[in-house]
Amino acid sequence: MKVLRCGLIGDHISQTRFPAALELMCRDADIELRFELIDTAELPEFDFVKFVDGLRAEGWDGVSVTHPYKQAAADYAGDGMAAELHHLGASNILVLGGGLTGFNTDYSGFLSAWKSHMANTAVGVVALAGAGGVARAIAPALIELGASEIRIFDTSDDRARDLANRIGPRATIVSPDQWPEAIRGADGLVNATPLGMGYNPGTAFASDLIGAQSWGFDAVYTPTDTQFLSDCSGSGLRILTGFDLFKHMAMRSFQAYTGVRPDPGVTLSNLTVLRPD
Repeated sequence: MKVLRCGLIGDHISQTRFPAALELMCRDADIELRFELIDTAELPEFDFVKFVDGLRAEGWDGVSVTHPYKQAAADYAGDGMAAELHHLGASNILVLGGGLTGFNTDYSGFLSAWKSHMANTAVGVVALAGAGGVARAIAPALIELGASEIRIFDTSDDRARDLANRIGPRATIVSPDQWPEAIRGADGLVNATPLGMGYNPGTAFASDLIGAQSWGFDAVYTPTDTQFLSDCSGSGLRILTGFDLFKHMAMRSFQAYTGVRPDPGVTLSNLTVLRPD
């Protein structure tokens, strides 16, 4: 039986469903999964480069990466980043066997999730909270889907400028005093911050500013029903959840690791059992 040895690096990842998703797909493909969680919130001296070097030396097949290491993963991949994804500057999976290749299945997964759940929804003008690793995947995907403008708000001016430069002329950087108006005038709202996660409750979008838009997306999936998405749903917006993205991302990550393409119709349905409360 083929063995897949991999893991996940990130902060506060104890509740992730990712290993369970891989286990489900590995079982269907007759692959033995050996998976480790590396929760760096508990490792104050964590060195990303040194750690991944160690995984390669131990013969791991690959490692997945989440907040806050997606930019570090792309830097680590360097020229090994898949050519069509190099411009993103973020990676969420490093395939280590047979060389080094970086992928971004947040990007491909979001495109797939949108087309599956929101195909008849115009993207329009987007108010985007956050400019870190996940935003580097979501924002270019929104541009590809036809966004006319992306209004970026981040607590770091440097991150906001970097993302705007990657997006190009359809990006606008929004200051804190402009943020409420940017939200009111948007067609879609996107949370690409950790706000709303179980360990970090809250929302980047005040509830009284939500209602005139058409749609909302939250990259957080644990919990799935975040305060932000509850506010969007309660105001009549169409919503795309972080769990919708998670399922599509997980399928593409499994394919990157193994070369096996799961049947979307079957696998997406099977993964639904992993939906967090």
